[in-house]
Amino acid sequence: MLNFFKKNKKEPENFKEILAYFKDLEKNFEKLSEELENLKKESQFSIKKIGLVRFNPFKEIGGDQSFSVALLDDNDSGIVITSLYTREGNRVYGKPIEKGLSKYLLSEEENQALEIAKKNAENIQKKLNHPTTGSSSTGAH
Repeated sequence: MLNFFKKNKKEPENFKEILAYFKDLEKNFEKLSEELENLKKESQFSIKKIGLVRFNPFKEIGGDQSFSVALLDDNDSGIVITSLYTREGNRVYGKPIEKGLSKYLLSEEENQALEIAKKNAENIQKKLNHPTTGSSSTGAH
């Protein structure tokens, strides 16, 4: 049977061994800190903000089967995808977003999706920094 709690290393016996142990811990901590910073930099370009608006482009017929969805990263860059559903077919449009703006004219629903994405990200950040649901970088609230 495997013993998961078995210690592979012996306990430090003198001050010199304790210092060596702390130096190893310091190196490991520095390596972990560096890896964490790299992950933070890489994650800036991941989709983190999502906004969805369902709507009916033809008020007299049908339901809310059309939609606009905004997919943004930390820099408010990404894409807005709009699907217009009709009985005859479905049309899909994509518009790039850079720093919260598009060089293409956005519909009311596309603008709403952008705003929802930004607001959802703010709400998530507030929850992460709330003392009962997450941690704060300062520790003070």
